[in-house]
Amino acid sequence: MGGRPQLRSVESIVVPDEQHGRVVVLRDTQGIAPGHAVLPPALLPIVSRFDGEHTCAEIAAEASAEIGGTIPVELVERLVQQLDEGLFLEGPTFDAALALARRAFEDAPLRPASHAGGAYPGDAKALGTYIAEQCVSRAAPKRRNGRMVGLVAPHIDPWRGAVGYGHAYGTLARTLPDEVDTFLVFGTSHAPMQEPFALLRKGYDTPLGPMPVDESAVDALAKAARFDPYHDAMNHKREHSIEFQAAFLRHLLGKREARIIPILAGLGDAQARRRSPRQDAKVASFFDAVKKLVDGRKGRIVVVAGADLAHVGPRFGDAAFDVQQRAALEATDRESLDRAAKRDEKAFWDHVAGDLDERRVCGLAPVYSLLEALTPMGDSRGEVLHYEQTVDAEDGSIVSHAAVGFFSAEP
Repeated sequence: MGGRPQLRSVESIVVPDEQHGRVVVLRDTQGIAPGHAVLPPALLPIVSRFDGEHTCAEIAAEASAEIGGTIPVELVERLVQQLDEGLFLEGPTFDAALALARRAFEDAPLRPASHAGGAYPGDAKALGTYIAEQCVSRAAPKRRNGRMVGLVAPHIDPWRGAVGYGHAYGTLARTLPDEVDTFLVFGTSHAPMQEPFALLRKGYDTPLGPMPVDESAVDALAKAARFDPYHDAMNHKREHSIEFQAAFLRHLLGKREARIIPILAGLGDAQARRRSPRQDAKVASFFDAVKKLVDGRKGRIVVVAGADLAHVGPRFGDAAFDVQQRAALEATDRESLDRAAKRDEKAFWDHVAGDLDERRVCGLAPVYSLLEALTPMGDSRGEVLHYEQTVDAEDGSIVSHAAVGFFSAEP
């Protein structure tokens, strides 16, 4: 194949491998590619040059110089063909697959439960039992005055985050007034976004039944947006950060009627520049619209953020953390959570953005967005309900996550 191959913006993680020691796995967080791509170390000097600037001949020559050996152009071309067929490269093959996927997604009445049967039980009875027995029952109940108006919950897969989800949704169940009929859910977008937020005008399906969308609320936010709020709507297709919240909410609510407002939070430009999102007029005006919506539904709405914290260790390019490093990570995470609990959005943003390349907190945007959205809830206070570091048994990589509740004293 000719041309200048360009790798798509996909997620890459390092995982153990019996044959090669470690391999790089490419995962399409947008959900267009049907599978993963596994790259042994010997192929990295080649694939790292799939930047849209080099021809196959140039890639072969530069990679050969890097390793001090000979890499045939034919090898590069075969790799290009395989990654193109696997939908990991920009170009006509991917564009055609994207068009088909977009059409199918737009035509679907609900956003499918993409991870059911994998990240959590796909059978309604099994899921209900799992949430009740392995999540909520393992979180010790505490007496609290006031009602919950905001919730930070994990978005790690429920198999690993059971206790954290239990603290989050068990507490919500005990403090949820009958009047609440709307859940504004901010999720992390693990796939790149061109706009700061992505709305979706359809509900989320779950094995327990759908969480329908509040179309009027979505329409109001879309009308107020000074950017295209549906440009990145396809990111909802495979994104798990809202899907997991929808499943827990459906279990908590049972047959009770309620609607969600699903919003993926990217804020990529603000994160890249390490500057306050409020400095972007488009973002500021969207937050103003969100706060107007929340203010108009006081007593009826709960704001939720599906957000994990740090991602560190070998899978993310670090050495394994020892006991002291894990303790230091917890201390830093809790400093961030303390700023969030105090509802100081600026301090929270600055603290997390300050070491974003080291801690890799993927929940920065949704938690910050939740804090902005809670501004009309002037008297609400935050409380850290649970903190946990989930450690990979194979290589010691760590994902930290927490449950944080925000409570209002108003009836």
